[in-house]
Amino acid sequence: MADEEPKPLTYIPETLLKKRKKNEEWAIKRKERFEAQKQRSKENRKLVFKRAEQYIKEYRDRELDLIQMKHRGKKQRSSLSVNVESKLLFIIRIRGTNDMHLKTRKILHLLRLRHIFDGVFVKANEGIMDMLQRIEPYVTYGYPNLKSVKELVYKKGYGKMDKQVVPLTDNNIIEQALGKYGIICVEDIVHEIATVGSHFKEVTSFLCPVKLNQPEGVLLRKKKQFKFGGDAGNREDHINELITKIN
Repeated sequence: MADEEPKPLTYIPETLLKKRKKNEEWAIKRKERFEAQKQRSKENRKLVFKRAEQYIKEYRDRELDLIQMKHRGKKQRSSLSVNVESKLLFIIRIRGTNDMHLKTRKILHLLRLRHIFDGVFVKANEGIMDMLQRIEPYVTYGYPNLKSVKELVYKKGYGKMDKQVVPLTDNNIIEQALGKYGIICVEDIVHEIATVGSHFKEVTSFLCPVKLNQPEGVLLRKKKQFKFGGDAGNREDHINELITKIN
């Protein structure tokens, strides 16, 4: 029986071989990235739970210190009352553009309060307080407590990433935007705002202004100052009551 002639080898172009090799390398890298992300997510979940416990303890300690401070103030015989103010302010725009001066509009835009019932967190300082005095008939503001911060961030929180507005429902998005600051979850955002932390500016820049609901039966005396029975200006701790009504 005659030997069969060997079949000729199939010619494979060099470009195709290179493409196959590149695809294989890409598949390996993708798998490695997926495994690394999976491991990182697992570690982050543990870290999130651990931080949450630390934050709860810190909030309780701060609340206890505040209560003790108020008690000490009541025991003092001095006629001066203890004014416990926060570094954190929440500002709500309550009026539209009617009869608005150009400078007033500029300040509102600087504060990112472009629409009525927008709300923003800011750090209280002389510059901010000066701005608020200038635009007081158009805004109301005060010192939000931890409960208000949590409700606003969890219920109304949106961030801006790559020019897209995204809800704060995925911790991976938060990690991508703020992970370099050690902020990887919603609870970290709440903590940074509530404590006016070292990365407060980065967090509030990432957050979009809070869109509050159109109130019914409240904010009927917008032009009059709150301290004189109106709605505008500084409400101090009473801002929390308003947040509850229009959140």
